[in-house]
This record gives sequence, structure tokens and C-alpha cells, in this order.
Amino acid sequence: MTFLARIARFLFWLLVVSWSVWLLRHIVNWMLRSAASAPQQHPEASSVAQASGEARQLVRDPVCGMHVDQTLAIPLREGSELVHFCSAACRDAYASDTKKFAANG
Repeated sequence: MTFLARIARFLFWLLVVSWSVWLLRHIVNWMLRSAASAPQQHPEASSVAQASGEARQLVRDPVCGMHVDQTLAIPLREGSELVHFCSAACRDAYASDTKKFAANG
């Protein structure tokens, strides 16, 4: 092959690779923009918030620290205090720990 043919072949493949990289970057950017613009909510939580027409109030689970919508949380009343939990397992762990601490004095 002649020297000019090798240069032309190199330039052709350089052009193909650069266009491929450009196209790949635009596709990835488009996917990231569309994922960032879509809100990430649970379907049941969004339907409750939309049905009530008001903002959701989040409460913190004292066991695991997770924030939960107050309408979906599992409540437990201790004296005059109302505590909310994300699951029944967290509620049971909290109840057993408070009994343990109460027994120790």
C-alpha cells in the first residue's frame, strides 16, 4: 500500500471513531438528563399525596433513621408521645429496647 493510502485509511478510521464517541456522549447525556428530570417517588406515596392535594409530612424512624411519609408510617403511642416507624420490625425492636431499658432502671 502506498503512503498516501495509509494516511487516508488512518484519517477515515479516526473520523469514524470520533463520530462514534460523539454520538455515545450525546446518548449518555440525554439519558442522564431524562433520568434527572423524572421525579423518583414511590407510586403509592405519590398517589396519596396527589389525592390529598397537600404536601407530605415526613417523620423519622427512631430505630433505623429512615424518613417515612406520616400517612404510610406505623404509629406507636408511648405515654403522651407518638412515635412513627417504617416497618413492624422497627416498631417491635423499639418496643423491646424500651422494655429492656425500663427493666434496668
